[in-house]
Amino acid sequence: MLAVSAKVVRLPRALTHSKRALHDLTALPSNKPVIAYGPPGRSATTGHIATVFGCTGFMGRYVVAKLAKAGTQVIVPYRDEDEKRHLKVTGDLGQIVNMEWDLRRPDQIEECLRHSDIVYNLVGREYETKNFSYEDVHVKGAGMIANVAAQAGVDRFVHVSHLNAAHDSPSAFYRSKAAGEEAVKEAFPTATIVRPSLMYGYEDRLLNNVAFWAIWWKLNHMQTKVRPVHVMDVAQALANLIQIPSMPGTFNLPGPSTMTYEYLITLVSTVTYNPPSRAPVLPKLVALWLAKMAQYVWWPALSPDEVIRRYIDDVDVPGDWDKFGITPDEIEEHAITYLRRYRSA
Repeated sequence: MLAVSAKVVRLPRALTHSKRALHDLTALPSNKPVIAYGPPGRSATTGHIATVFGCTGFMGRYVVAKLAKAGTQVIVPYRDEDEKRHLKVTGDLGQIVNMEWDLRRPDQIEECLRHSDIVYNLVGREYETKNFSYEDVHVKGAGMIANVAAQAGVDRFVHVSHLNAAHDSPSAFYRSKAAGEEAVKEAFPTATIVRPSLMYGYEDRLLNNVAFWAIWWKLNHMQTKVRPVHVMDVAQALANLIQIPSMPGTFNLPGPSTMTYEYLITLVSTVTYNPPSRAPVLPKLVALWLAKMAQYVWWPALSPDEVIRRYIDDVDVPGDWDKFGITPDEIEEHAITYLRRYRSA
């Protein structure tokens, strides 16, 4: 018989044991202790547990990645099994916890956030469906999540709205966002409400749409003014909130520069080496009619309310980026990253 011998390798004490100091202990308002340990990075543990509702959306995946990369355990509520699978690898083993939920089920919401010390609500819809209207998602849904979080004793609640949220807006989307803010404040008075502007990044509805559907961005003769912001900057700002004990109030996160749709179309054309679109400028009534017809498609290219939003300028308010420790980047610095695939070569 062959004798098999095993050699024991002893690791240095510094690699097997990590001393904890006083700064590793954080006391939450609810007197719950948060103890951080481990080397900085993905394999560390911040001691925080975060629930990110809307994590499978455009911005949600980046918020989850930022939190998990720092060592925070993230609860990932999902509706579709396939939409959350890619989030599992954003954190170390056991740091990403998947839980099925429904926006109309308070018991499932409570189950998703009962152990968390911070809850993010990123749930939103760009267009209405037969199952969910703007009010269902942005007002009733946001209010329910905030109410359940308050009853469960969650320390922090972060709600993501929109820069143009206003009760008197001609857009039902913006009106519902403003009503949602009021519902959140009523249920959770110390909530942090964040108002980012139109965001760009991978899978965005800005640069990709301009490159593919330039005709829809020629509305209002391309003179609508917007303040696009990088989704990575917004995600990092939200992730930084976990280190701040309390930050109640409403904070605006617009892009660093104001530009027109005409400038965006020119920027996309310059980066992709494709000539500017020769599509005509559609009258507003024609665009609204086409958008209404597109609602009968399984995945509408544009909703009627989005047409109305294309005629609304972003509000001119100062940004609150300094409170989050972030300096936002200009869109020109990242456009090539997201538009390179549209080059013919």
